[in-house]
Amino acid sequence: MVIKGSMDREALIVIVLVGGIVGSAFGISENKRRIVWPGRKWEQAGPEEVEMDAALLLRARDFALTGSGSGCVIRYGRLVMQWGDQKHRYDLKSTTKAIGVTAVGLALKDGKIGGLKDLAKKYHPMLGVPPESNAETGWLDKITLFDLATQTAGFDKPGGYTKLLFEPGTKWSYSDGGPNWLAECITLAYGQDLNTLMFERVFGPIGIKSSDLTWRNNNYRPKEINSIKRREFGSGISANVDAMARIGYLYLQRGRWRDKQIIPASFVDAARTVPRAIRGLAVVKRESYFNASDHYGLLWWNNTDGTMTNVPRDTYWSWGLYDSLILVIPSLDIVASRAGKSLNKARNANYKAIEPFIEQIAMSVKTKSGKSGAPYPRSRVITGVEWAPAETIIRKAQGSDNWPISWADDDNLYTAYGDGWGFEPKTKKKLSLGIAKIVGSPPDFKRVNVRTETGERVGQGAKGAKTSGILCVDGVLYMLVRNTGNSQIAWSRDYGKTWRWCDWRFTTSFGAPTFLNFGRNYAGARDEFVYIYSHDSDSAYEPADRMVMARVRKDKICERGAYEFFKELNSSGRAVWTKDIRSRGVVFINPGRCYRNGITYNAGLKRYLWCQTIHGEDDMRFKGGLGIFDSPEPWGPWTTIFYTEQWDVGPGETSSLPTKWMSKDGRTCYLLFSGEDCFSVRKAVLKD
Repeated sequence: MVIKGSMDREALIVIVLVGGIVGSAFGISENKRRIVWPGRKWEQAGPEEVEMDAALLLRARDFALTGSGSGCVIRYGRLVMQWGDQKHRYDLKSTTKAIGVTAVGLALKDGKIGGLKDLAKKYHPMLGVPPESNAETGWLDKITLFDLATQTAGFDKPGGYTKLLFEPGTKWSYSDGGPNWLAECITLAYGQDLNTLMFERVFGPIGIKSSDLTWRNNNYRPKEINSIKRREFGSGISANVDAMARIGYLYLQRGRWRDKQIIPASFVDAARTVPRAIRGLAVVKRESYFNASDHYGLLWWNNTDGTMTNVPRDTYWSWGLYDSLILVIPSLDIVASRAGKSLNKARNANYKAIEPFIEQIAMSVKTKSGKSGAPYPRSRVITGVEWAPAETIIRKAQGSDNWPISWADDDNLYTAYGDGWGFEPKTKKKLSLGIAKIVGSPPDFKRVNVRTETGERVGQGAKGAKTSGILCVDGVLYMLVRNTGNSQIAWSRDYGKTWRWCDWRFTTSFGAPTFLNFGRNYAGARDEFVYIYSHDSDSAYEPADRMVMARVRKDKICERGAYEFFKELNSSGRAVWTKDIRSRGVVFINPGRCYRNGITYNAGLKRYLWCQTIHGEDDMRFKGGLGIFDSPEPWGPWTTIFYTEQWDVGPGETSSLPTKWMSKDGRTCYLLFSGEDCFSVRKAVLKD
């Protein structure tokens, strides 16, 4: 059954709409695994069927109804709750920004624009004029499409022809005028009315009709530009909550609708997170917009900075005057929409005004932690992990951490430790980087420190170089070493006894990179490339919103010019690479939680297994979260095998599943992690 409510009645009306309730955990799990697409109507489910608390959903609804109006909540593609008139069209005001910017994603997919870093005047020679005073600033030639899409172009608030307040990219200022210039750029790029374009390419394919959504003529500028109807991004769309929810569901599915990629997944990822270039910028009219530059993407608002403490950080939403909202929570597989009268009586950008609505929906999800869930849906191949009892964990090398590891051609594993003395007999001097060899498999493996004058380093914490990745290819060991401003590569041809160091570094991002490991001596690799992953930060000690990725031919690991960086997946799902590290894209998102990691290929299951420490406030050596994700390809799509914000033991700062210690069928593995500052090993059975 689905919960229905009316803005005209306080009483709750519960109507049975489906034949039965899915009662078993297995039934729920199966429903989660398949994507449900709405037809003319949404499939329906009761809160219990999708593991939501009906009482908390009612609180969200009741808060929304303090501003009357309509709304709905969708989970796993099913309508769980609705209230008000679902077909009534509301003036969405600035929610138009989030809907309109979808046309930018379409233009990127179609090649109508080269990229968001393109200068806006390339597409609109008369950008910013009138008024003529804008031309006198010298700033118009610097404005990019990115600036227009992030509220950093500098235009004043009104939607008409407004003056520039500052040099583009130097501050954040909420504006209708900037987005309206962006709408004109896209109009001119297509040479077509955006209303026609969007109904043909976006609205129509996802089931939105002209009776569901209208886009008025421009209210602030001439009705046409180059004989084409001129639309606004700043405001102007009226829609019902069903249409709003469909747009939210398109974004939840990262731009895909059924078997068609309507807008690029990479564009959705950019829209829902905070670009590095705007984070922390000074905010104009801070008394009204607070720290908006810390939680604003491409014309979408978000919770990346955790301003709403009980709401997942991957949550994002449109937000218009009168508090029209399209809410998307990827980690919880939720979309909600709401429109009506104002909830926010102050009419500012204080999240407190809408937090009761968003928070109750997020907290209605029944998870063991009671808080946010995993950033990706559950795996269809591996349904969970059965961990050996905590008391069976093997702990060696007390006082040493890190432990990236690789299976070499001599059938031994080689690893590196940090801020410690290694295995018994311990080194006399504490090392920030030391090498060790592991012979055999759990529980009876042998441990040997490999002493090396050319490889060892000293220095506590961030002051000492430390290995974050290690790999054996064609009998050569390679190390990725962090804390060297940012990271560096070294290699050894004698199993770690002597090392040579590259004279170049990754100085942009890749603050704690690690290698993707395959089998013995890189056996079973998917191709001739070596793959590297890192959280997108210059520092190994600062968490990020996303993970990034690079590749290099295995015979050119030491050549900086040979590296390519993952940019995006094309419409066919194939990876697109770039030589320009500044154009790197995102391979994984978990806002504020991306940190240290280790990734290996499980040949038995034909899955890439990515272990990630979930960054939090606790000392992760003794308490904290752990996530394990899987994918059929090195770049995704990722699903969740295991995710907890509080594991039953401390996860340490790094972990991985060594390929040598995987059973032939791939189901039995051993997690190597640095919990309690040890070489810690725990048996894991991957469930089918």
